[in-house]
Amino acid sequence: MKRIKTEDAIGHVICHDITMIVKDQYKDAVFRKGHVVKEEDIPVLLSIGKDYLYIWEKDESMYHEDEAAVILADACEGAGMERSKPKEGKIELKATEDGLLQIDVERLLQINSLENIMIATRHTNTVVKVGDKLAGTRIIPLVIEKEKMKTVSMIANKENPILTILPFVRKTVGIVTTGNEVFYGRIKDTFTPVIREKMEQFGVEVIGHKVIGDDQAQITKAILDLKKQGAQMILCTGGMSVDPDDRTPAAIRDSGAKIITYGAPVLPGAMFLLGYFEDGTPIMGLPGCVMYAKATIFDLVLPRVLADVKLEKSDFAIMGHGGLCLGCRECHYPNCGFGKGV
Repeated sequence: MKRIKTEDAIGHVICHDITMIVKDQYKDAVFRKGHVVKEEDIPVLLSIGKDYLYIWEKDESMYHEDEAAVILADACEGAGMERSKPKEGKIELKATEDGLLQIDVERLLQINSLENIMIATRHTNTVVKVGDKLAGTRIIPLVIEKEKMKTVSMIANKENPILTILPFVRKTVGIVTTGNEVFYGRIKDTFTPVIREKMEQFGVEVIGHKVIGDDQAQITKAILDLKKQGAQMILCTGGMSVDPDDRTPAAIRDSGAKIITYGAPVLPGAMFLLGYFEDGTPIMGLPGCVMYAKATIFDLVLPRVLADVKLEKSDFAIMGHGGLCLGCRECHYPNCGFGKGV
């Protein structure tokens, strides 16, 4: 790459896109990489502040920004994604299928810690749909050392990309509604309709719904009946507080499920429970806030469970960072900071 006066650039090849910005009207390249400068281009170039131009001189030890962007995209792009063509040294990745976006945050940090290299992504564990933008990649200068890009390829490659989209594989659910007040018809069940609506958003079919009073043994039986029926996930509503009359957590334990957590550092949703049966079937005890709050712990966990991501106790400990919902009058979840601690 060689720097020359614009007036002397006639006949030379521009080695990068040159952008013109007019506030609220226009932002695009007026000259693309590879353009051969003509005499009539000189006034235009000078008018946008280009007194000097960089012309491309091939150097076997360096990559051009577009070449480097391809290497970065290769490091990021997993299945279910497509990339844009390089533009001004940048490539963007978009989703070609619905699912749960996961980012290898540690390796992303390693690459972004390299000088003059950047990859910007959405948050890990984000639900994405076809066409959603996932990431953008580029180098900061116009050219970069090939050795440095070799380091990028060592950190991540096409066989082990930094970005992955996991499909939602759990397609059926069984619901156990507990509480004498609902069982005896003293109040209307307003919890189950909320759960059904959330399931519809992910294409999950409710294959069974049992309403049980405050009888621990009967709650356990209902759980096991739904599991025998083939439910790929079981949700229990009601009876999740520390009130002595609330029997759901004990009933879930009696079902044979291994409890991963009873309690989570998330508000709303502190009394949440997650467990797994030996065959991997998840069971959740949902606190009352899921019935009325716009976004809760359930919204953070559900997509991961549907994508068959096995959660551990440590996954919940991390949720405390960013786990405070601000209860905005107009809820913008998931386009807010709630649950974005990782």
